[in-house]
Amino acid sequence: MTRENLLESVVSDHEAELAKAAQRCIMAALDHSRAPKIVLVEEGGAPETAPRIELPPMALRAIADLLGLMGQQQPIMLMPQKHELTTQEVAAFLNVSRPYVIKQIEQGRLHCRKVGRHRRVEFQELLRFQQQQQQHSEEALQGLSDLSQELGLGY
Repeated sequence: MTRENLLESVVSDHEAELAKAAQRCIMAALDHSRAPKIVLVEEGGAPETAPRIELPPMALRAIADLLGLMGQQQPIMLMPQKHELTTQEVAAFLNVSRPYVIKQIEQGRLHCRKVGRHRRVEFQELLRFQQQQQQHSEEALQGLSDLSQELGLGY
C-alpha cells in the first residue's frame, strides 16, 4: 500500500457539499433512467456541444459511492480487488504484529501464496479474515454478556 494509492480526503465543507450534490445527481440518473451516459455541460454552455462520456452503470455506482465518501469527508484508498499485500502490509492493515500474521497463516486461518520465500495475501482474503475475526469477537463478547446475566452481575 504505497502513498500513490492514497487520495487526499476532502478538507473543505464546500467540496463535501459539492460531492454530496453530485452523488445525488448520479444516483437519481441511475435510479430513474438507467442511462449509461453522463453529459458534461459547462456552465452556460449548450448540451449539444458538451463532451459525452459513456460509462457502464457499475462504474457510475462506484463513482457515486466515492462521491458519498467524499461528502462525508472520509479518507479514501483505491485498491484493485486482486491486489496482493506483504505480511507487513497485512499486519499494518489489521493493526497487529507481523509475527501474529505469520502465525495465522501457518495455522491456516489466513490464506496466502508464496512468491519465492515471501508470502502474499490477496486483499479479498484479508477482508474475509478481518470479517471472520470481527464475528469471533462479537460471539465472545455475547458469550461474556450472557454469562454475566446468568451470574446476576448486572451487566
